[in-house]
Amino acid sequence: MKEIKIGNRIVKEYSAPFVIAEVGANFNGDLEIAKDMIRKAKEVGIDCVKFQCWSKDNIVVASAWKDKKASMKAFGHSREDELLDYLSLDHDGHREMAAFCKKQEIMFSSTPTSFVDVDFLDELDVPFYKIASMDLDHLSFLEYVGKKGRPIIISSGIGTVQEIALALETIKKTGNEDIILLHCTSLYPPHENEVNLNNIDFLRDVFDVQVGYSDHTIGYSIPLASVAKGVSVIEKHFTLDKAMEGWDHAVSATLEEFEIIVKESRRVCDALGNKERKLSERELDNKVNFRRSIVAGRNLQKGTTLKFEDLGFKRPGSGLSPNQYEKLIGRTLTQDMAKDDQFNLGCFD
Repeated sequence: MKEIKIGNRIVKEYSAPFVIAEVGANFNGDLEIAKDMIRKAKEVGIDCVKFQCWSKDNIVVASAWKDKKASMKAFGHSREDELLDYLSLDHDGHREMAAFCKKQEIMFSSTPTSFVDVDFLDELDVPFYKIASMDLDHLSFLEYVGKKGRPIIISSGIGTVQEIALALETIKKTGNEDIILLHCTSLYPPHENEVNLNNIDFLRDVFDVQVGYSDHTIGYSIPLASVAKGVSVIEKHFTLDKAMEGWDHAVSATLEEFEIIVKESRRVCDALGNKERKLSERELDNKVNFRRSIVAGRNLQKGTTLKFEDLGFKRPGSGLSPNQYEKLIGRTLTQDMAKDDQFNLGCFD
């Protein structure tokens, strides 16, 4: 599978995954919280902090929020339109977060939800576009994003095989081949038996693109397991406190969990090695100590014709291998041997 350059990172499968901390609306309308999240993400080695570029006007029909009571009371808003305005990150906020990420030397990106957002994020020079699974069948939108020529990370959640195929075909027709498809279960959170990590292999085999994993499970075990499937990207929602009010905090990873994901994913990746059966130099050094040799099972006199009962098999493995015992049976000793002495071919006539 081809390598893809995202910012200053070469992203490829079966390598240390590109880790994205999805802030989304978890900054709770407070840019200082957002900046604190960015700083902490940098501290634990996260590659990219990602926001969402949306507004109530471009993501849902007005009847869903107009003249409606706020769905959450925690932030002090009585109307849904006020709440949505508060929790979204506007373009000015995006500019401020992009500049702050640059200062902190961590990548910034965002998920566009309109054609205007795509152009805006292009002006911000994001290193990649993230496409939410809700837009998997929005083909004119995918074509527009593809023509920007930037790497695209696209979620497959709630997508059928046919929908995924058509989405990838639409992007590739623009000449953009830098695509990473994320396996994703669009449940918050899913049960373990709904995650289907084996689907990662299916997506890779069928669509011939890099495959990553967008995780909504609780904790860090499942994203670490995805590393063994060779994913090139891990994306997970990020929070400073699961108990905070808001949409996604409860299913998000804390800083401590992200630190485990970053560090342990590198360990898992190193442990994967390669498919070729090849012993390491350290294993070869241990081979003599771990294996057995053929030794005298008792004190034996010169002239003894060896029987199996005369043999012992003990460490270290610096003598004849146990699998050579048949070569010794019936042969006559030319010297005395004490119990545990190793045999060699010079012991015989």
